Amino acid sequence: MLLPDANTVDRLLRHYRTQERSVLARPCDLSVRRRFEDTAYTLCVLMGERTAHEAVRAAERYVAQGPPAPTEALGGLAGS
Repeated sequence: MLLPDANTVDRLLRHYRTQERSVLARPCDLSVRRRFEDTAYTLCVLMGERTAHEAVRAAERYVAQGPPAPTEALGGLAGS
């Protein structure tokens, strides 16, 4: 299974949180909402989740655990 780059996930998660605050500050601004929804969708695809809430939680767990060891990333195939 391909794993996303932890730095990319972290950056996207921070971007999502920034946009979330923008939407809360300007709920009627459709362009702000559209960018937020686009970021949420990207996070869902990257993390393999169906909802933004699930994707954010998965991204937070993924970033907190750090990058996998090379053999974990290859599913144990590194020495094969």
